Amino acid sequence: MKITDIIEKKKQGGILTDEEIKFFIDGVMNGSIEDYQTSALLMAIYFKGMNIDETTSLTKYMVNSGEILDLSDISNDIIDKHSTGGVGDKITLIFLPLIAACGLYSAKLSGRGLGHTGGTIDKLESIPGFRTDLSVSEFKAKVKEHGTAIAAQTLSLAPADGKLYALRDVTSTVDIIPLIASSVVSKKTASGASHIILDVKYGSGAFLKTPEEAEILSKTMVEAGKRLNRNICAVISSMNQPLGRAVGNSVEIIETIEFLKGNMEPDLKEITYTLIMAAFEKIGKIYSKEECYKYLDDLIFSGKALDKFKEILQSQNGDISIIDDYSKLPQAGIKYEVKSDTDGFVKNVDALKIAKACKNLGAGREKKSDKIDYSAGIYLTKKYSEEIKKGDTIAIMYTNKQEALKEAEQLIKSAFEYSKEKPSSKSLIYKIIH
Repeated sequence: MKITDIIEKKKQGGILTDEEIKFFIDGVMNGSIEDYQTSALLMAIYFKGMNIDETTSLTKYMVNSGEILDLSDISNDIIDKHSTGGVGDKITLIFLPLIAACGLYSAKLSGRGLGHTGGTIDKLESIPGFRTDLSVSEFKAKVKEHGTAIAAQTLSLAPADGKLYALRDVTSTVDIIPLIASSVVSKKTASGASHIILDVKYGSGAFLKTPEEAEILSKTMVEAGKRLNRNICAVISSMNQPLGRAVGNSVEIIETIEFLKGNMEPDLKEITYTLIMAAFEKIGKIYSKEECYKYLDDLIFSGKALDKFKEILQSQNGDISIIDDYSKLPQAGIKYEVKSDTDGFVKNVDALKIAKACKNLGAGREKKSDKIDYSAGIYLTKKYSEEIKKGDTIAIMYTNKQEALKEAEQLIKSAFEYSKEKPSSKSLIYKIIH
């Protein structure tokens, strides 16, 4: 078998066999296939696609390329939640303590963000002392003791995905559904969870722009997971506007804590509660929407969810005093208010423009080696359907980069669209794929 024959076959639109895909991944891992050959095959896949059999085979061999966590000694019902990324997406930070407060187990391995803001790990590392560099044994012990833990993605899990993604990133072959699906499902499968809840985003602040694209990706991931004996569900939701009001790193930690204290933004609540309802259904806990909302509300307003968040922080060396004193989090040297130039109601806040402004302020990175400013971010004082008068503050920028203020302010102002009439409320949930 030769890699050149496999490249030619896919270039002509052929269907790769399980054996050919195994040969490819083995060659990537042992170095017998050169990077330029791997890149050529990735480009052929980009243009010719892969069917579900090929996607499943690729996912399977990416899983088998490294270590696979076994969490069955903790529970047969381990829940993992993954988002395809968004603007102001702090759902994981709320989801984990709520799931643990329910008496369930959740294990989460996450990454650092490339792009406009940090990833979940970056947000947590804005908390003084918080450790994300857990060994596998530490990770498992904390899940068992506290119901949940969150750690940085280890390089030993699905290492083939890391090698392929590095080449996809520099050859513009990232945004193709079979490769996205195999990347996500391989990492989640190797992470050891028995039930995987996917939050699949579409819209201006997501890499998938339409709900139809998000549905195709969701169905592909759910089917590939099913064939690999994983129980996967995908919740498709809109990312046309930022989630919540905070976008950044430490500012999102504050909004997370406020949510757990009972100050819940409706959009954050809708998506978080929908994802938890999906998790309940996967493990056989069936509630009506009203029952689920009441149950989760009780965990919030009784303080149990916040106590669990505090427990998670303490177990991973985080400074729990931040829960009552936000000044213990990184503080920006500049706080700048953006004012409205008009009257009306907020019709839309473009998520991508807010994300770009946030990155300009220092909250994101271009490459993994870049340092991010944990204190940089944006807080939206006005959101969808809220009334605005000329001169009102619509957003607050936090940064240590004076030179970034003007461009970021222009981006924020251009992100806001207005209408004379108050827009009607709308659900962010498009569809749930089981």
